[in-house]
Amino acid sequence: MRKLLLPVFFISAVITLTAASPDNQPVTSPMSQTAYTPQPGDVKVCLTTSLGDIVFLLYGDTPRHRDNFLERVKAGDYDGVLFHRVIDNFMIQTGDPSSKNAPKGRMLGDGDSAPEIDAEILFPTHYHHRGAIAAARTGDNVNPKRRSSGSQFYIVTGKKYSPAQLDQMEHRALMARRQETFDRLCAQNRDTIMTLRRNRDQAGLQALQDSLNQETRRLTAADTTYFTPEIREDYTINGGTPHLDGAYTVYGRVLQGMDIVEKIEKAETDANDRPIDDIKIISAKVVE
Repeated sequence: MRKLLLPVFFISAVITLTAASPDNQPVTSPMSQTAYTPQPGDVKVCLTTSLGDIVFLLYGDTPRHRDNFLERVKAGDYDGVLFHRVIDNFMIQTGDPSSKNAPKGRMLGDGDSAPEIDAEILFPTHYHHRGAIAAARTGDNVNPKRRSSGSQFYIVTGKKYSPAQLDQMEHRALMARRQETFDRLCAQNRDTIMTLRRNRDQAGLQALQDSLNQETRRLTAADTTYFTPEIREDYTINGGTPHLDGAYTVYGRVLQGMDIVEKIEKAETDANDRPIDDIKIISAKVVE
């Protein structure tokens, strides 16, 4: 559960059936190359952890996630939870209510303190740069609408990528986008496909597949790039987790305390990626 893994689909298988800052000036977090202009509805939150404070911004344009997070803060849901999943050069994850007072060695990550949240994926506006805050979730196979965990979230640490690596990721992302378009067309023609299969009309199935492939190419003809030049530069210079873009809701960014995130990231962990020595959120509060 919430392992941040993406499934792979194949075409052949488918067819065969806080308010903004007063001056509203751009801010650049210390771990991301790109500047961000505070927007109405943005809110700052401080996590006081056992290793120090982390201050981050919740985006106003992802209101469901912002409001849910603030509800969790108000309810005290984050007070005492552990960073239960820590992977060097990837991310640190927290928010499982069952981690409070969990004995050492217990596998964690299945708990939620609130219902799932509808996705608010706004890529490329918000992406998985170093220091991004994003919602954990279950995999596409059981969660095709990519709804977010009600309380679990992760802070991206990631690593730097070469232009060639980003080219490969961009190619895969564009292919996945075309796959999604093709799948949607298949769903719209499901009754026809089933009729052709019942009639064992292979010629009809092939003709329909050719037609849907042609329509897919037409609908995705303008999709020639995935990462903007600014995002490419950021991933090259500062790093992140670009392979998660477009699949998980990014709803905030670290403003202060990335050094604390890095300390957590480097903690010694067990076979389940849980730190050997507990690292916890002591309290969470809104920063006025």
